[in-house]
Amino acid sequence: MATQTVVVDPITRIEGHLRIEAQTDADGVIQQASSAGTMVRGIEIILRGRDPRDAWAFAQRICGVCTLVHGIASVRAVEDALKYEIPANAQLIRNLMIGAQFVHDHVMHFYHLHALDWVDVVSALKADPKKTSELAQSISGYAKSSPGYFADVQARLKGFVEAGQLGIFNNGYWGHPAYKLPPEANLMAVAHYLEALAWQRDVVQIHTVFGGKNPHPNFLVGGAPVGIAIDSEHPGKGRGPLYRGGSGATAVSMVGLERVRNVIQSMRAFVDQVYVPDTLAIASFYKDWGRQGEGIGNFLTYGDFPANGMGDVASFLVPRGVILNRDLSRVEPIDLNAEDQIQEFVAHSWYEYSGGKDKGLHPYDGETTFAYTGPKPPYKNLETDKSYSWLKSPRWRGKAVEVGPLARVLMLYATGNAQAKELVDMALKRLDLPVQALYSTLGRTAARTLETKIFVDAMEGWYNQLIANIKGGDLRTFNEKLWEPESWPREARGVGYTEAPRGALAHWIVIKDGKIANYQAVVPSTWNAGPRDAQGQDGPYEAALKGTRLHDPKQPIEILRTIHSFDPCIACAVHVTDPAGEELIKVKVR
Repeated sequence: MATQTVVVDPITRIEGHLRIEAQTDADGVIQQASSAGTMVRGIEIILRGRDPRDAWAFAQRICGVCTLVHGIASVRAVEDALKYEIPANAQLIRNLMIGAQFVHDHVMHFYHLHALDWVDVVSALKADPKKTSELAQSISGYAKSSPGYFADVQARLKGFVEAGQLGIFNNGYWGHPAYKLPPEANLMAVAHYLEALAWQRDVVQIHTVFGGKNPHPNFLVGGAPVGIAIDSEHPGKGRGPLYRGGSGATAVSMVGLERVRNVIQSMRAFVDQVYVPDTLAIASFYKDWGRQGEGIGNFLTYGDFPANGMGDVASFLVPRGVILNRDLSRVEPIDLNAEDQIQEFVAHSWYEYSGGKDKGLHPYDGETTFAYTGPKPPYKNLETDKSYSWLKSPRWRGKAVEVGPLARVLMLYATGNAQAKELVDMALKRLDLPVQALYSTLGRTAARTLETKIFVDAMEGWYNQLIANIKGGDLRTFNEKLWEPESWPREARGVGYTEAPRGALAHWIVIKDGKIANYQAVVPSTWNAGPRDAQGQDGPYEAALKGTRLHDPKQPIEILRTIHSFDPCIACAVHVTDPAGEELIKVKVR
């Protein structure tokens, strides 16, 4: 095999447009990889001059997959700038909404975006439904595991294949020797793929109860966009602390709260009985991937899920910090306001900085000036020695870091979270793998599953606390102080952050005379998918692909496995603009 450049463009089963160019040696081993976001983002420009209280509605539409996380980061940025404190109930509601996003997003990613990198759909046609049932029952007590059930799924799949209409299963590298699952495991996974499609319809109800809709539920600077209905009557239960008088289309009563409880129970059951067992079962056939896709070995979390408000970082379920060089014995502190800590670089990005392309800028001083200097489309290859991406290169103290589920699980493990330690140790023991296997494509995928278990369990506690507060007479969900701009300082700035499913997300805002003067969003897929910096440091995607051997460069499933393990969402990092930078559409709101 001769040396060559393997191009995957676009990377499929993700949100947005991502291009990977990988240079291989004569043995098909990747020596260098380049990650390129191929659309431009301009949300920062759109937000200039607007009312800060409206920013969340625009910022949230950065992406439809991540849905609420940009809204959360945006309202928190404004609250930080203007020193809003939100009521305890609002914080619990936000925790529940973010938690629901995590569970929904991670399950969808595993089954619908990533599982097909490991599951050979067509092979499932060869499965024995009785043996598939025995396999399913050996790993879980999930109710849908009879031979008849799997025979029905197999018949549906056969109909798709014979009609030449694979549909959602089309364009896979079916039959590739990298697939290792037996037919019965493939059939079980396909069945659960379809189950997850139906399950997710119920999960989004938490967002609709508290935020009015999904995707893009409503938010409000200063609290939650929903009140507590103290004036409604529950059929058959009469009146009580949650059923007294009052009404309102934007208020939630016990009927809505009971629905939330039922959804949480459904989520926990699916995670416990399907998602976790499937991950461990599939991983057992791919233990060699516990040595591949390691990446850079630095990990960052902002932290999230506060118990006592955003001001009490020590109360966060997910701690804040940086782990360097895989050293779990030490966690470095982070200051999101320190200008020498978090910076964005554009040495290999299609942007310009007034101080030069080699200069790093803290987001408060961030600039968004387009400067496309790449080849004219259509082109064969990027100019990777120059600028080659619409993504910037975020760095912490000049170091590239990975964000996301693996970073969070490692942070929980390093800081002594008992449940995280129990789950990680259980998974490693079950798979007979060393702790070093965490730093891999397989480890990244497993971490996503394990943190889902942690978060869905925590949701029950947040729900119970919300109910206890309401029954105790605390109905506040919004802080009405400081609402009018006349009460604001002339200048203010703040940062709002969250642990989005894909990793550390933060929005920085500068407010002057009641309007947005500067706005910068540094998103998880920019941290992970960004290009090399001026010092030649690879981004996490690029580093993780190095050393990967491709069986067939024309079917680079190995690249997809590692890139998908990060769960890319390039729409968060890039957006469309007119080639001349002109406004594409104007919407007038009366």
